[in-house]
Amino acid sequence: MSLPDPATLPTISVVIPCRNEEKYIRECVLSVLQSNYPDHLLEVVVCDGRSTDETPRIVGALAEQNANVKYLVNERQTTPFALNLGIRHSGGDYVMILGGHAALEPGFLAHCIEVFEADETLGCVGGLLDNVYENPLSAVIAKAMSSPFGVGSAHFRTGLKEGYVDTVAFGVYKRSVFNQTGLFDEELTRNQDDEFNFRVIRAGYKIWLTNKARLKYYVRASFPKLWKQYYQYGYWKVYVNVKHRTVTSIRQLIPLFFVLFLVLGGITSLFHWYARFAWLAGLLVYGIGALVAAGRQSGSLTDIFKIVYTFVILHTGYGWGYLRGIMEILVFRRNPVKQETTMSR
Repeated sequence: MSLPDPATLPTISVVIPCRNEEKYIRECVLSVLQSNYPDHLLEVVVCDGRSTDETPRIVGALAEQNANVKYLVNERQTTPFALNLGIRHSGGDYVMILGGHAALEPGFLAHCIEVFEADETLGCVGGLLDNVYENPLSAVIAKAMSSPFGVGSAHFRTGLKEGYVDTVAFGVYKRSVFNQTGLFDEELTRNQDDEFNFRVIRAGYKIWLTNKARLKYYVRASFPKLWKQYYQYGYWKVYVNVKHRTVTSIRQLIPLFFVLFLVLGGITSLFHWYARFAWLAGLLVYGIGALVAAGRQSGSLTDIFKIVYTFVILHTGYGWGYLRGIMEILVFRRNPVKQETTMSR
């Protein structure tokens, strides 16, 4: 596959939603500016959700030094409003969505355009996340989130597949995709990228994951924040399912079944030894699987048990959120509760 002729390269806009990202935002923006893509074909649009830290000052200074950096204020604060604000104020032929605590590796954008040039059916191209950890706890969480046991077929995390996928993180999109499918759903606090990618595929486009384009992602270093994050993923996934009247992916149901098994199996095991045997056997199988998967991620016995604990957080958080979403949104027909619009970061 040959690189596109520099004279024919398209323009790219990179939209970065952020709030209180003073620790990471400078590296994030500079990683785009230093990604080996021509400056005159590149713009960076930072949409800040009224940060109370040094984020506005840092981005403002970068905008003063670089004419292709824009700073916008996202008055509504949540991610989908920021994404849509940035897209509306961008002018690139392609639009990339990038998180404020992520950073591109050199060549990321050029390679994505190279992939687009090779397949006209593509509407989105994404790369692999290289989890970055700053302390022992975040290292454990990163290892768990790099395991198929922990995150299933989220190939952009595990790196086990290159090819057509149903979603990517921080994708690069053709401008025509937004013209045809609309923008991000502003009702979604979480899962707005998965829901949008579902619409991209439904519109007839394909999504490609390449393992040659990589970016760094700074992993959450708190078990409570991680649990809340995945709880919200599960909760909002139900809202997406209701809106589209379909289950967008089978893997989203597995944590729900796991939580139902824990709860219903635990209750029935109190009344019959057959149920108790089946419940304990299921827990044993899960435990063995988690230990084997954790052992593949680390040789440290202490880390192995912490990784297993992280698996439990990922699965129960998502599953419990999904179960609550079913009860509130699907069964009782309520709107999402206000506290679930609060981000965990």
